[in-house]
Amino acid sequence: MTQDWREKLRGSGYRLTPQRELILRAVEDLGHATPDEVLARVREQSSAVNVSTVYRTLEVLEELGLVRHAHLSDRAPTYHSVAEHEHFHLVCRNCHRVVSVDPDVLQPLRDHLVKEHAFVVDVGHLTVFGHCEECESRA
Repeated sequence: MTQDWREKLRGSGYRLTPQRELILRAVEDLGHATPDEVLARVREQSSAVNVSTVYRTLEVLEELGLVRHAHLSDRAPTYHSVAEHEHFHLVCRNCHRVVSVDPDVLQPLRDHLVKEHAFVVDVGHLTVFGHCEECESRA
C-alpha cells in the first residue's frame, strides 16, 4: 500500500482512519473481494467495523480512484485495488473461476469503438462470462 492513498484522502477532505486503512489493505490482500469478504477479513483484526462502514468506505475509495469494482456474478460487486495492473475479467459460469486479462487483447475492439462510435471503453468494469476450457471439455 503506497502513501499516495493517504494524500488522496487528505486532499479530498477525508480523515485517515484505522478502519479505512484496514478496508483498503483487505481489498489489496484479497485481490478480488465482495464487501462481505472485505468485512470478514477486516473483522479478523477489528470487531469495531460494521458492514455499512465497509460499503461507505469502498464507495469513498472508489471515488478517489484507489479501488475499482466489477460485477463478477449476480452477487454484490467485487472490488480490487488499482495498485494492480488494469485488467478485465473472464468468469466461468460453471466453476466460477475468475481470470484477469490484460486489456491489450481488446485493442482492436477498442480502436473500432473509438473510430466507429466515438466511444472509449472502460475495461476495468468489463466482465466476460463463458466457460473455461476445463469445464467446456467436461460438457
